[in-house]
Amino acid sequence: MSDPYEILEINRSATDEEIKKAYRELAKKYHPDNFKDNPLSDLASEKMKSINEAYDQIQKEKAYNSTQNNNYYNYSNSDSSFPKIRELINNKRFSEAEFMLDAVDSNEKNAEWYYLKGVILTDRGWFFDAQKNFETACNLDPGNKEYRDAFNYIKNKSNNFYSNGGYNTQRQQNNSGCTGCDICAGLLCADCLCECFRCC
Repeated sequence: MSDPYEILEINRSATDEEIKKAYRELAKKYHPDNFKDNPLSDLASEKMKSINEAYDQIQKEKAYNSTQNNNYYNYSNSDSSFPKIRELINNKRFSEAEFMLDAVDSNEKNAEWYYLKGVILTDRGWFFDAQKNFETACNLDPGNKEYRDAFNYIKNKSNNFYSNGGYNTQRQQNNSGCTGCDICAGLLCADCLCECFRCC
């Protein structure tokens, strides 16, 4: 991958606020909704993908550096890290939460791990992948209502989203692609899932 700072057109010394501002401006400029029925739509989609990847990479680097500085980067006891991960998700610090989840050893991934991964994927709008993680969580802990509710909700969302062709293709039946409503629905879904953490 190219230098994520170059892609976002910022210096490595940029503050968190400057990084977010640069990301928002570029995302607004290259969002697929701006290029409907435009011959440049494929190029814009690729640019948008690289912008998202660059932003994610910067956030992961910052999360890694933060965990190193605070000496809590050893997560061999996965159960003890889940409350902290929920707290990060509740505070919308998804990259840090994902970094902690990814540090959990593969043989320690339980239902809670898959559920939290699903919440993070939902926030990104990756509904199909989120659905797979929620389904795994339900299979590992069938009696957990929180996991089951999340799975049922995202299953409907992912089916609707992908049957509409996602962001880049148009629906054959009525020639309508993904709309701003679909994006808002995805964000609303992520917010609903995060709301449950306030009770924990």
